[in-house]
Amino acid sequence: MPLAERRQINRRDRYDAATGLALYRMMRVIRTVEESFVSPILDGTIKCPVHLYSGEEAVATGVCTALEPEDVVFGTHRSHGHFLAKGGSLDALVAEVYCRETGCSRGRGGSMHVIEPTVGMLGAAPIVAGTISLALGVALASRVRGDRRVTVAFFGDGATGEGVLYEAMNFAALKKLPLVFACENNLYSTHMPIREVRVDVPIVDVARPFGIACERIDGNDVFAVYEAAFAAAEACRAGQGPVFLEFLTYRMRGHVGPNDNLQGTQTDIRPPEEVEEWKLRDPLVGLQQALIASGVCTRDQLDAIDNDVALLVERAHTAARVSPRPHESELNRYVFHS
Repeated sequence: MPLAERRQINRRDRYDAATGLALYRMMRVIRTVEESFVSPILDGTIKCPVHLYSGEEAVATGVCTALEPEDVVFGTHRSHGHFLAKGGSLDALVAEVYCRETGCSRGRGGSMHVIEPTVGMLGAAPIVAGTISLALGVALASRVRGDRRVTVAFFGDGATGEGVLYEAMNFAALKKLPLVFACENNLYSTHMPIREVRVDVPIVDVARPFGIACERIDGNDVFAVYEAAFAAAEACRAGQGPVFLEFLTYRMRGHVGPNDNLQGTQTDIRPPEEVEEWKLRDPLVGLQQALIASGVCTRDQLDAIDNDVALLVERAHTAARVSPRPHESELNRYVFHS
């Protein structure tokens, strides 16, 4: 059965107020915390490299909302949104970016190594395509155990140039593993347009030779993301094998940090008119307009959410700044060795 037919029960006109507001709140949390890092990055308070997720919130929110609590996800170097949307602690995330002992990785990992196994966020890593093979292994374990758990491997468009993705797709298809390949295509591989890095054909097409069900989705439409992810997860649970989803989206900030043009450098080669065009497609603004237009909520209700989230993020920063740093005497603590 085509994916589109399997998700008819999830058409957006059937969302209730609670669901719509929950989607909005999570997207607002992700946007607010990402933007809150800008000032401490610029003034040097935050030392580790930080890849901001502003502009891509609909993907993490839609996908993770469609999952069950027992499902798991793996992230990338830009995974604050995945961590939060899967249920990770806001306080623990902020503390980790400050490299404090109260962080989700005890301050040892920083922005690019966020993890919270208790909620199904099994880790992120800066190596391009580095967690795809890990997700494959977890999906294989689910198949062997015969459980209903679905695994999602988030990765960027740049990962389509890595061999491990194709090896994973082949094995997942062969064994019909419950694995969702979730490609967040923000059109740029680091600072290069993706069209200059790979043959200019839809990324979603890479899954077709493996016989994997695949779909390209507007990654700035959280309803479309949710519906596609829900259908993909249900297909995996039904034993129909892996699914490949390409989400078209765009980052509002630099590749790393708030602005690629800091300190006299000029590495952001994105045309200004392109950036402005995508700002008009801001997923958060689009969701605001849809919720108000459909009568799900009022502007005042959304403002109340915004204010509440801003307060929570401010408190998280305050707590992180006064939290202890890892002590040098514990440098080797938590390091695995055989």
